[in-house]
Amino acid sequence: MSTGLSNGHSPDSQPDKHPPAASELPPCNRKLKQTEAKKPGVSKIVDWEIPRKTLHSSIGFLTLYLYVSNGSARNVVVVLTAGLAIIVPCDILRLRSAQFERVYERAVGFLMRESEKKSTNGVIWYILGVIFALSVYPLDIAVVSILILSWADTAASTFGRLWGSRTPSLPRRLPILGLPLATRKSLAGFIAAALTGAFTAIGFWGWVVPTFGTESRYHWIGRATANHGSSESVGGWFGLAVLGVVSGLISGVAEALDLDSLDDNLTLPIISGGCLWGFFKLLDLFTSW
Repeated sequence: MSTGLSNGHSPDSQPDKHPPAASELPPCNRKLKQTEAKKPGVSKIVDWEIPRKTLHSSIGFLTLYLYVSNGSARNVVVVLTAGLAIIVPCDILRLRSAQFERVYERAVGFLMRESEKKSTNGVIWYILGVIFALSVYPLDIAVVSILILSWADTAASTFGRLWGSRTPSLPRRLPILGLPLATRKSLAGFIAAALTGAFTAIGFWGWVVPTFGTESRYHWIGRATANHGSSESVGGWFGLAVLGVVSGLISGVAEALDLDSLDDNLTLPIISGGCLWGFFKLLDLFTSW
């Protein structure tokens, strides 16, 4: 909205089209002008979203704890669904009532991005993504997809803010596959998501499952305790490394995809879990020959 002012001056005080050169100014003003010319530009303030990222990444640790403690995935789904029954009506009311919106944002606004304050809260998509993974995928794949959502997404956002300006933006399309990528995201964020996804998969199937002996459909032969019951064992250490590479690429691409209005809190666990499951199915097919 126009205020009738331009650059802090009233319309009647037009700036001189030919300002005096520095040499024509009095000595004190000349020195000031030279100092202003040397003054570096103000750097952009980065919002690190620390409270939001802390909550986001803590879900992964909670998920891992429930998994190694033999927690029931069904019970988790029930609790999350009950939570949605409260969160969704509150979010609808927030978008329709300015008074409730003020109360809502005063309570949890520090966890929200500015872009979410006039649209659906990202936590709803997060919960829906987790519910889908736990309801559809084998438990171990569901857990890893949630860990990727929790940790790889956080890593991409953090390192994208930290080093994104020093690396190229992502191309519009993924080479060869032609999948749409978000050009607002950086190579630094992509690499961070890929590395986090790779180490998450390697750590889970290479250490967590063999160490704690928890429920898992797939296991890697490489440790004495890696083969549990009738679970399918594939790979060896070389196979585990291949799994890390595949999981890393899946994590990086899934986090970087541009799917229009779809929230990555929803799409990331669904896509990463589906691709990992497909990878294991291909291994089943090849190893059964």
